[in-house]
Amino acid sequence: MHQATRRNALLVHPRFEGSSFWNYQATCELMGARYSAAPLGLITVAALLPRSWDVRLVNRNTEELREEDLAWADVVMTGGMLPQQPDALRIVGMAHALGKPVVVGGPDATCSPEAYAAADFLVLGEAEETMADFLAAFAAGAERGVFKAGRYPDVTRSPVPRFDLLKLDQYLHVGVQYSRGCPFDCEFCNVIDLNGRVPRAKTTAQVLVELDALRALGYRGHVDFVDDNLIGNRKALKPFLRDLRKWLDDRGRPFEFSTEASLDLAEDDELLRLMREANFFAVFVGIETPDAASLLQANKKHNTRSDIVGSVRKIHRAGIFVNAGFIVGFDAEPSTVAREMVACIEAASIPVCMVGLLYALPGTRLAKRLRAEGRLEERPFEVLAGDADQCTSGLNFTGRRPRVEVLADYQEVLRRIYAPAAYFGRARRAARLLDRSAHSIRPPLRHVLRDLRGFARMAWRMGVRDPEVRHEWWKTLLDTAVHNPSALKIVMSFAALYVHLGPFSTDLVKRLDGMIARSPRPGKAPARLAS
Repeated sequence: MHQATRRNALLVHPRFEGSSFWNYQATCELMGARYSAAPLGLITVAALLPRSWDVRLVNRNTEELREEDLAWADVVMTGGMLPQQPDALRIVGMAHALGKPVVVGGPDATCSPEAYAAADFLVLGEAEETMADFLAAFAAGAERGVFKAGRYPDVTRSPVPRFDLLKLDQYLHVGVQYSRGCPFDCEFCNVIDLNGRVPRAKTTAQVLVELDALRALGYRGHVDFVDDNLIGNRKALKPFLRDLRKWLDDRGRPFEFSTEASLDLAEDDELLRLMREANFFAVFVGIETPDAASLLQANKKHNTRSDIVGSVRKIHRAGIFVNAGFIVGFDAEPSTVAREMVACIEAASIPVCMVGLLYALPGTRLAKRLRAEGRLEERPFEVLAGDADQCTSGLNFTGRRPRVEVLADYQEVLRRIYAPAAYFGRARRAARLLDRSAHSIRPPLRHVLRDLRGFARMAWRMGVRDPEVRHEWWKTLLDTAVHNPSALKIVMSFAALYVHLGPFSTDLVKRLDGMIARSPRPGKAPARLAS
């Protein structure tokens, strides 16, 4: 009955607070985009709404939320990740000021529903499992309610996301999803709490229909598989990758792909080959630390089974470059952690490294253990001004090592790996390793012109105006042109990312000076530090 009622639903993607490692804002401006990634979660929610409803999407990271948008709406739907919490609450207040009911969902509300007590409705867990219950209650006239998923849904029932709601030219890339869940049980990760340890995969036909829908809208270029761990279910993934390659070949190779996977990808030669043939060019890997004791403490044992540097190099040789996550702040890490982490990053030639401080996320085994040990802060999940990700949020627990030492080590890693000579040196070495012979994409003319404009801006900004970067930029361009010209596009993407990462890391190093100065010395009770 509720599907026959016409409603206006306004979906609002909250703004990420502060300057984040992930937002690549300067890089977006360089390439003529407004933000890095499109909000896949909200456009999936939009596809679950009744067809009789009119739906609008406003992304607060790319555009303003106008009062007339709120006035149009019969219901406002929002939600996101922890760093989006302040703006999500701001949206609740804006909607309520105009008398509009608000529905909040997403990972942060699922982990910390108490933070969203001001919302009228909470839809917790994966929307495929909870949306029907909310819609029935809303149609029946309910004014408040909490709807919580009792199980992990069958993702083969997930609808094609509403890609048509996106302003596609605003983004560097668009996301799709093949599976949810991860087979590993890392203590600090909340994926298994949100999505489970048994990866659930969509059917091949289902994903290809999604890609066809995206292609039909005229989108071409970078598509990111936003899976928790793409290779979590290899038995299902390998046939999918074979079919994906055929789909690409039949349609003139309109897309190239990136994703997230565990480091043991390097142990499977067949899987590496299939990903390479299916036009995967980048993978984010959670390396976390080169220290085996810390990896074992965090229950990330699969990263201790093989040589980290050798594994990364093997993925590079398959033509797929590695972006990596690293963490400083494990109890077991030695006082030499900064030196060892920098050495690992340099030896593996990983240009783009997301290095953050260990953060006990709500609901994780780490947070539960630290609370039981009396080491979790009194308000551990409070989002402070300037918090954007674990780069800037600080430690939310009492560590075994003095906080001042952890912060100093973190600062040292950032200072060294994002120095221009170090960053571009890794980019050159990675470029020489990359075998791009199997990669191909046919960009439309508008993308060629966009990339040429971006290159011209980069050449002027980095190759002419910036004296600290100029020499390294030209050296990297020429080295790649001589030794592996097929990797030039990748190397220029590294350079474009440095437009954001260079200033971001410099600013963060300066902010850490203040955090270190305010940090309690050994023997004093620590307190959470606003950055």
